[in-house]
Amino acid sequence: MSTDGKDKGNDQGKNPVPIRQLPTGVPGLDEILGGGLPEYSFNIIAGAPGCGKTTLAHQLMFANASPETPAIYFTVLGEPAIKMLRYQQQFSFFDHAKMDGAIRFVNLSQFVLDHDLGAVLDEIVKEVEASQARIVVVDSFRTVVRKALSNASEMELQGFVQRLALHLTSWQATTFLIGEYVEGELRDNPVFTVADGLFWLYQSVERNSIVRKMHVMKVRGQGS
Repeated sequence: MSTDGKDKGNDQGKNPVPIRQLPTGVPGLDEILGGGLPEYSFNIIAGAPGCGKTTLAHQLMFANASPETPAIYFTVLGEPAIKMLRYQQQFSFFDHAKMDGAIRFVNLSQFVLDHDLGAVLDEIVKEVEASQARIVVVDSFRTVVRKALSNASEMELQGFVQRLALHLTSWQATTFLIGEYVEGELRDNPVFTVADGLFWLYQSVERNSIVRKMHVMKVRGQGS
């Protein structure tokens, strides 16, 4: 082997492909994450009802959606998009201009009720491809899982999650799955095994006030 070849090999080992980081839009969170969210990452936003999961997902989406990097927000058996947006408009991050092309909402509620996991995967992939979305949110993914477990094995569910992650990452999408989970599910739930980032939200009472908090449990792809 030539000396030039060795030098090139060493250079490649010392200089890994850089991973672009996306801003979260949440004050202070980019610094905690070492600069932001890894682009094309597959993330879970989890926690109990009312702890701010949907609001965080919207904040992440509005921080990154644009005509060049469109976002798609799938709703599954949650509150209607029009009701959800009525509340989200109260926040400073909400940008009406992005609702005209940069962000699209798709209701999958009836589709999930009527079809199996394979068809749900195909529908999500079809919508992402058609919109060329670079930011993908599924709210609530836990609803998809509950429906799936009534007709599919845990192995099939794990395969579904892995294929979904593979498809969306291949399409260069940064993904956020929202779900209501308890901490006891972290070890055994197949959804968590493929996640690059896990954002656990919870709330506590402090001095007669309800305080929302976030625990970033893992973020793969960071430089540190």
